Amino acid sequence: MFSTLILTLLLLIGLFFFIRGSIKERTETVTLACQDNADNILSYLRDYFFRRAYRVKSIHPEENKVVLEGFVAASGFLAVFLSLLAGCGLFSLGLVLAMLFQSQSLYWGLGFSLLAPLAGWYYWHRARRVEQVVFRLDSNPETDKTQTVITIQAHRDELIELQKNFPFAYQVRE
Repeated sequence: MFSTLILTLLLLIGLFFFIRGSIKERTETVTLACQDNADNILSYLRDYFFRRAYRVKSIHPEENKVVLEGFVAASGFLAVFLSLLAGCGLFSLGLVLAMLFQSQSLYWGLGFSLLAPLAGWYYWHRARRVEQVVFRLDSNPETDKTQTVITIQAHRDELIELQKNFPFAYQVRE
């Protein structure tokens, strides 16, 4: 019976880190080489991020760098899902404790599962934040002036979505 308790506690530790990891900032940088001029690309990026509710925070013309800011809302589905997972885990802990201490199992399980909405609340309040997108456009001196190198630093999901919708032919650079 103690082995079941230990396994349940290990699963709850994993659940705790899963819930905590749901709010982790996942900023990445990607470099794209594109065979189009910088004005077309800049115009597309400006319109694209404007549609995604980002606004210009600062422009650094000496570095060809633009910094955008946008408010990222928390996912209602993920808040409910995390609460559901926490409820299942806490209910299981309550049942294991009830079996271990020979008490009334339903009360232990229900008592612990009442704490489950705290997981959704934690996610909801910590995941909403202002995110930044920083991009820089340079011409590639190695080849010719028609190739533009774009370096974008943003949230991983934002970069994936941009690459899916990018209308220009490009290559990802390491």
